[in-house]
Amino acid sequence: MVLLVGLGNPGQDYAKNRHNIGFMAVDEIAQRHGFGPWRHRFHGQATDGRLSGKRASALKPETYMNDSGRSVVAAMRYYRLEVEDVIVLYDEIDLDAGKVRCKQGGGNAGHNGLRSLDSHIGRNYVRVRLGIGHPGDRDRVSGHVLGNFSKADMIWVTDVIDAVSDAIPTLAVSDAPGFSNQVALRLAPAKSGTEPGGA
Repeated sequence: MVLLVGLGNPGQDYAKNRHNIGFMAVDEIAQRHGFGPWRHRFHGQATDGRLSGKRASALKPETYMNDSGRSVVAAMRYYRLEVEDVIVLYDEIDLDAGKVRCKQGGGNAGHNGLRSLDSHIGRNYVRVRLGIGHPGDRDRVSGHVLGNFSKADMIWVTDVIDAVSDAIPTLAVSDAPGFSNQVALRLAPAKSGTEPGGA
């Protein structure tokens, strides 16, 4: 079984924040892959389904970003999961907007949601880093991540979420390179004439 965790803050005031792109991603994954209805569980909202024939649960902690680990560890204990079974989708200011990277383990780079996860479950979970770009000034970081995506932003945000949602079954069966390749191809498709056999 795999546990998909989207990081964000609960409530309509935060719904369109850059910090909530993890929530947006798991919402689309659950809808696209026919998961059941969301229910209040594990100090958050959770739903169950299958990805590549494997049991999967999606979780949106409602403990606020800084205490996300409390929700995740509750779900892990219930399902008897190891940290390696957890896939976390979250906003990454150190990646350009629209970029996606996947890795297992690592540091938290000052991300409060990851810091909470590290303290509750350890660091060896799978990370899907959804780039939101850096404002260019450290003093503007908080306002940037807690600011809303603009209408123009939502074009690339939708593309990223669609790409991740389509590729997530590959990651659910522990094929991180395959997942990354699928996402990259979806976000930067081959130009006309460059396909195999093209002119």
